[in-house]
Amino acid sequence: MKTLTLPEAAAFLQMNPESLRQRVKAGAIPGAKPGKCWVFVEEDLVAYLRSLYAANRQAVRVNEKEVKSCHSTAEVRTASGGCASRLPMDAEYAKLLGL
Repeated sequence: MKTLTLPEAAAFLQMNPESLRQRVKAGAIPGAKPGKCWVFVEEDLVAYLRSLYAANRQAVRVNEKEVKSCHSTAEVRTASGGCASRLPMDAEYAKLLGL
C-alpha cells in the first residue's frame, strides 16, 4: 500500500496543495493527519477520482416512445426530454387566443 504526502497527493490529483488540505479537512477527500503531516493512501485517492466519474453527469438518452411523468403535478416528459403540460387550460388558452 503506497502512501503519499500532501504535495504528492496534490500532484496526483492535479490540484493546489492548499485546496487539497481544505477539502480533506472538510471531509470531501480521504486523508489522515496522524502527526503533524497529512498522509494519503493512493488507492483511496484513486477511488475518490473514480467516484467523480458519476454516471449522472452523462447525458440522459430518452427513447422516442418513452414518456415519463415530471415531478410537477400535471406535466409529462416529452421524447425530447422537455416537459409539456396536460392541463385542459392549455387548450382553453389556445382557443381564446385563436391559436
